[in-house]
Amino acid sequence: MMSPVVVTGASGYVGSWLVMKLLRDGYAVRATVRDPTNVEKTKPLLDLPGADALLTIWKADLGQDGSFDKAVAGCTAVFHVATPMDFESKDPENEVIKPTINGVLSIMRSCKKAGTVKRVVFTSSAGTVDVKEHQQTEYDESSWSDVDFCRRVKMTGWMYFVSKTLAERAAWEFARENGIDFISIIPTLVVGPFITTTMPPSMVTALSFMTGNEAHYHIIKHAQLVHLDDLCAAHIYLLNRPEANGRYICSSHEATIHDLARMVRERHPWCGSIPEKFDGIEKDVRTVHFSSKRLLDLGFEFKYTVEEMFDEAIRSCVEKKLIPLPENGNVDAAAGAKDMVHGAEEHARIAMELEPKKKVK
Repeated sequence: MMSPVVVTGASGYVGSWLVMKLLRDGYAVRATVRDPTNVEKTKPLLDLPGADALLTIWKADLGQDGSFDKAVAGCTAVFHVATPMDFESKDPENEVIKPTINGVLSIMRSCKKAGTVKRVVFTSSAGTVDVKEHQQTEYDESSWSDVDFCRRVKMTGWMYFVSKTLAERAAWEFARENGIDFISIIPTLVVGPFITTTMPPSMVTALSFMTGNEAHYHIIKHAQLVHLDDLCAAHIYLLNRPEANGRYICSSHEATIHDLARMVRERHPWCGSIPEKFDGIEKDVRTVHFSSKRLLDLGFEFKYTVEEMFDEAIRSCVEKKLIPLPENGNVDAAAGAKDMVHGAEEHARIAMELEPKKKVK
């Protein structure tokens, strides 16, 4: 058995999938959640293959300093995935921004106190990179979002962009001052199948043109995308590369909202009326590139196509009844029985791993 690792926000969209992959690889995982008695949150984790032998659930809260001390003690690595995400907050400074910053610093202090943590992998966000008054056509890890611009304009999700930017900057400063091996991974919009029982926030954005959620259209006007499984694989990959350092963008594809809407209309005609035009978004809008060169230069490889991301995301939403079922009840038939040669074996493996495991009482 490998030395234990911690995953914060383990019941969330990214956290739960990362736990699944770590268990599959033989890691002993300490999964932190705010309320271990919440069966809706913990059962999907406890049902994962390998959970009986390798998974433990720990209570920890970003809002309570020292809350992570026990979970982190004796661990060799921490994946800090947890983050408040409340786009509807009435008091974003105190309910989203401050808890995010204080939370990452609390975890960093726990790591310093433990003395056993060899590396911290922080799940950052593309929102720390490109939210600026003047947009560029390409971004790399040297770019940071303009916090003052976010606070002034208050676009959809502004509090999330501010919180992640300030939290990552604070973590970098703490890591430098205290000699902690710290890496940040910067995912773009994460799309794919999921374990959670509720709609992941990134899926609200990714499928906004299906659901008519107009407030999110501008977020995917220039969309950069990564499959959830690729993202979690990158987390584990960076943990195990001693030479890894600094920030790493994790983005495999880019598209415009028009590209995505057209693709879903063609592959999933049962989804209903998906717009061909979007108010305020020009028809000839161009893509914006997020460079994953640093990650690829380390030898990492992306596995999934954009089509697979959305096919599998939509499948999960239908199976969990988060979007209406096709009239004939058959997701595969309704999707037009598109042939997905690339990644078929991986898709089958994921489906098997997500099948609830029967436990002997």
